[in-house]
Amino acid sequence: MFLLKSIPKIDKFINHKAFDGFSKELITKISKKVIDNLRKNILEQKINSVDENVLISQVIENYNNLIEPSLQTVINATGIIVHTNLGRSLINKKSLEKAIQIATSYNNLEYDLTEGKRGERYTHIVKTLQNLTGCEDAIVVNNNASAVFLILNTFAKNKEVVVSRGELVEIGGSFRVPEVMAQSGAILKEIGTTNKTHLRDYENALNENTSMLMKVHKSNYSIEGFSSEVNFEEIVKTAKQNNVIDYYDMGSGHMIDLPFNLSSKEPSILEIMKYNPSLLSFSGDKLLGSVQAGIIIGKKELISKIKKNQLLRMLRVDKITLSILEDNLNSYLKNELDDIPTLNMLFTSLETLEQRANSLKEKIQNICTVQVLETQTLIGGGTTPNRKIPSFGITVSFKDYKPNKIEKLLRANNLITRIENDKVLVDFRTIQEKQIEQIANIIATVFK
Repeated sequence: MFLLKSIPKIDKFINHKAFDGFSKELITKISKKVIDNLRKNILEQKINSVDENVLISQVIENYNNLIEPSLQTVINATGIIVHTNLGRSLINKKSLEKAIQIATSYNNLEYDLTEGKRGERYTHIVKTLQNLTGCEDAIVVNNNASAVFLILNTFAKNKEVVVSRGELVEIGGSFRVPEVMAQSGAILKEIGTTNKTHLRDYENALNENTSMLMKVHKSNYSIEGFSSEVNFEEIVKTAKQNNVIDYYDMGSGHMIDLPFNLSSKEPSILEIMKYNPSLLSFSGDKLLGSVQAGIIIGKKELISKIKKNQLLRMLRVDKITLSILEDNLNSYLKNELDDIPTLNMLFTSLETLEQRANSLKEKIQNICTVQVLETQTLIGGGTTPNRKIPSFGITVSFKDYKPNKIEKLLRANNLITRIENDKVLVDFRTIQEKQIEQIANIIATVFK
């Protein structure tokens, strides 16, 4: 009972000078919890003394933990360029600075400066996409999953959509094409088999209730061996002959030919546009190398109908997204591809990666055991599934530490690596030259 009497009074405790400059409301809330816990421990005879300084330290520690930002920067040393768990594509700093100017000022988001009246937010990216791709019109929503849903809901509600069985994908977050179709109101018409689909399968599936022939990018997997699929050019021709819509959910569309022969199995948006398709959709934050968005391009008549769908207001993007995306697309238009970090990393030569690896080795070889080696990695983000690209990295080992322990220690310092062949690997495909010194300091701190 004596200890209970020594518990500080809340109204006096929260006014302690140690809390000067802190949020009074938050300090009060935390203090009540700390003191309630103290009272419980006294009653359960878990403590035999009360120290106000200890209580103050606990409150301040809890306060700092609460206000510390959860979203933090990390160094991606996994080698996976479009790493979904690490934020996918990096945004160009200059693009972000332009977006800051837009976001912190009034702007013409939905105002026509020429006509002096209400405008449309999507016009800011249409002109660039028209010049880049040759499309008639375009629209942007918050991601490609939204684009898929919106297109199906607009054109295929209570109507059939023909899709190859080998393309009924599930991607991260349990996003499944059949379930999205069901929720959009579309009726799925599966054709072919898991490994083989022929043009005649599409032709035989057509009936008076068919709205669309749809092709879906096989994110995160590929079908090898005894397999075949129908080229989208043939799907476009068949759709036009039968007066239905052709639609390609490209997942991660790219504008230019990719290195390491990656484009041989995944044609670019520009290649697909040669077929004069009805509709294409693709992500902004994957191989396009921009902000999260779902981009729909195609026939003006069809885009106009999408714009009239009431769901669009729930899925539309804001001024910051549009600003960054417009600047990114302009980099393609001006052929300033070095301004796109995703492409910059993808096209960095092996010689440069090896030089960077050796540079880090020189800085840390007296701290831990280091080996420079050639390796392979993936682009990530569901792009170019199972297609590996060459890279250089270093393996890091220290005394009798196991790889899992080293990986955990580095991760605690926001350096994200991968374990390969039972060794911790730092892959330079995703490491910038300016980060080498930072990585060296982290390793020095971990193994001091």
